[in-house]
Amino acid sequence: MKRIDVFNGDADGLCALHQLRLAEPAEAELVTGLKRDIALLERVTAAAGDAVTVLDVSLDKNREALLRLLEGGAAVRYFDHHFPGDIPQHPRLETFIDTAADVCTSLLVDRHLNGRFRSWAVAAAFGDNLHASARRAAEPLALAERELEQLRELGECLNYNGYGESLDDLHFHPAELYRIVSAYADPFSFVAGEPAFAMLRNGYREDMARAAGLRPEAETAGGAIYLLPDAQWSRRVSGIFANDLATAHPHRAHGVLTRRSDGSYTVSVRAPLDNPAGADELCRSFPTGGGRKGAAGINRLPSDLLDEFLARFRAAYPGKA
Repeated sequence: MKRIDVFNGDADGLCALHQLRLAEPAEAELVTGLKRDIALLERVTAAAGDAVTVLDVSLDKNREALLRLLEGGAAVRYFDHHFPGDIPQHPRLETFIDTAADVCTSLLVDRHLNGRFRSWAVAAAFGDNLHASARRAAEPLALAERELEQLRELGECLNYNGYGESLDDLHFHPAELYRIVSAYADPFSFVAGEPAFAMLRNGYREDMARAAGLRPEAETAGGAIYLLPDAQWSRRVSGIFANDLATAHPHRAHGVLTRRSDGSYTVSVRAPLDNPAGADELCRSFPTGGGRKGAAGINRLPSDLLDEFLARFRAAYPGKA
């Protein structure tokens, strides 16, 4: 039997798999990529009797490949918090899917494991900008504020590594970063002594310092739009920058559009934190769009659809009358 672990290349996917493999050690083929590289099941070849675990990638975006694997005899276990569409009913498919705005995939794995490795789930929730959920999950751990801040920084740095137009934009390939993380049962040991984390933290700080001077391209009563240049640093910070904006201004929505090398845009949308809804619907209304209620994105928005996106953004988030 072959095992294949398929996971999103951000903090949530990485920490979800790490928790599972701490609980269930096993050698497995790794299939992952950029945070926005979500059609991962298309890359998987599995035969009858093989076991596939999928973490933090939309079932709706992988439906055909999932059905192919099931029809070929593989067993699939699926953890996710994105819009799934209709979930197939199949004896070899086990799903753990919850689209509530206050959960992420690592919290679903934590629920499945009864909190055995919760500190990693807390880090992932911080990385997914679910700060309230992260702190709520951490309550039984009785952590000091300093330790919570370390988990927040860990989650944000792991998440930061997943953003880019190509793998060349990243500091580490997500599979490489997972292998580094997998040596640490304790996240605080990873933060304190792992050179890879120090590299991520330094890169994160340098890139966010560049973003600090950006001003909105457009502002409305309900939201703000930022345009970032075609540069490696901006591609790396696009999602984290959107998360920071959402945290700093919880009553408004944010759109961060990063110019791609072909002239199109990569889009990150964050719904207001005090009403985390609508981001997924807005982004799914465009080709290559998807995500969850509070945070979503469009992988490639053609430049001639920019005005249409801005109009739909304003309609989705008009602000309080």
